[in-house]
Amino acid sequence: MTDQLTVADNLVVSMDYTLRLDSGEIVDSSEGRGPLEYLQGHSQIIPGLERELVGMAVGEAKDVAVAPSDGYGERSADEMQLVPHDAFPEELKLSEGMALQVREAETGRPLEAYVAKIQEEGVVLDFNHPLAGATLHFAVKIAGLRPATSEELEHGHAHGAGHAH
Repeated sequence: MTDQLTVADNLVVSMDYTLRLDSGEIVDSSEGRGPLEYLQGHSQIIPGLERELVGMAVGEAKDVAVAPSDGYGERSADEMQLVPHDAFPEELKLSEGMALQVREAETGRPLEAYVAKIQEEGVVLDFNHPLAGATLHFAVKIAGLRPATSEELEHGHAHGAGHAH
């Protein structure tokens, strides 16, 4: 068959991947979990990676380096916030590096934050994505490709095996 599918918009892509930082530290991998499935062209994965996968065929592997601007953005000092100690429940034992889920005051939207520093006057929370400012090194291999169903296209994401709606 010469009309082999390659990664293109509106296809469901199954991809094995390992993500490393400049240091070589592995921060995420599909190993042991099975391939990640996503809908190409619908901003479900970071833009720099999505762009690099276009045209790849099943079984093809590639190493991709994604700059912060095409990944999780640069770190921003504006994303750091000093929160008074009394804003936290007393029983909560805070430690630096700890992840917290907080609600945005105006919208009630859940946000992920990290405890950057514990000071006398309060706790410095970091709302930057943990991978902000990092160059991301992906080793990817296309495990499968298929056309998306009309329902998947309508919802803007892959439904995967056993996904009930």
